[in-house]
Amino acid sequence: MSTMPLLRIVPPVVRAARRPQRMLERQMMCYRNTWPILLSGFFEPLFYLLSIRVGIGKLVGDVTVGNHVLTYAEFVAPAMMASSAMNGAVYDSTMNVFHKLKYARTYDAVLATPMGIGDVALGEIGWALVRGLLYATAFLMTMAVLGLTSSWWVLISLPVCVLIGFAFAAVGMASTTYMRAWTDFEFVPTVTMPLFLFSATFYPVSSYGSWAWVVQLSPLYHGVALIRAANAGTASWGIVGHVVFLLTMAFAGLWVVSRRLQFLLLK
Repeated sequence: MSTMPLLRIVPPVVRAARRPQRMLERQMMCYRNTWPILLSGFFEPLFYLLSIRVGIGKLVGDVTVGNHVLTYAEFVAPAMMASSAMNGAVYDSTMNVFHKLKYARTYDAVLATPMGIGDVALGEIGWALVRGLLYATAFLMTMAVLGLTSSWWVLISLPVCVLIGFAFAAVGMASTTYMRAWTDFEFVPTVTMPLFLFSATFYPVSSYGSWAWVVQLSPLYHGVALIRAANAGTASWGIVGHVVFLLTMAFAGLWVVSRRLQFLLLK
C-alpha cells in the first residue's frame, strides 16, 4: 500500500519515531511537583474575561459579525482562547527546549537510548500540545461559566486549539534551534505580541479596511476565525482554508525541527 500523501511531507526521521510517548512521560514526571504552574492556564483567562465583560465590554457595546450580533465579551472570548493555546505552546517549545538543548543536554542523553531525533521532536511538540490543550480547556470552562458560549459546537474549539498548538509549537521549536543565547528570546514577544493584538482579536477584520489582507497573513487569525465559527455554530468553506494554513505551518515547522536537531545533535 502506498504511503498516504500527507505522510510524504513528513521528514523520514520523524516517520521513523517509535517512542515519542517516553518524552511525554518524562515531562509529566518533571511537572508532578510543580503542577501549580499549570493552574495559571485557568486564572489568566478568568481575569482577562472578567476585565473585558465588566469593564471594556460596557464601553464598546455589541459587535456585528456577519449576520450575528454579539456582546463584546462574546466576540473577544474565542480570540483569547486561541491566544491562550498559542502562548502555552510557544512557552514550552522555546525556553524549555532551549534549556534542554543548550544547557541541560537532555537530548544528548535521550539519544544515548534507543530513542531517536523523531522521538525528541514529536515528544516535545506533543507536550506543548498537551499544555496548550490544558489552557484551552480552562478557558472554555471559564467561558461557559460566564455565559460566553453560544453553541454546543464550541466543543470543537478544543481540537482547534490542538491544531493551533501544533502549528505554533512546531514553528517555535524550529526557531529555538537557531537561538544562540537567552537574549535571543527577546524576539519571541516581539513576534507574539503583534499577533495577539492584530489578528482580529479585539476588532472585526472589516475594521482594518484596506489592511485586512495583512491581518489574514497572521497564523493566529486563522485560529481565531476557527474558534469563533465553532462558538457561533456556523460553517463555511473558509474553514478549510484556515485549517490548511495551520497544517502547512505545522508541517513546515516540523520539517525544520527534524533537520536542525539532526545537525545540532548528530554532527
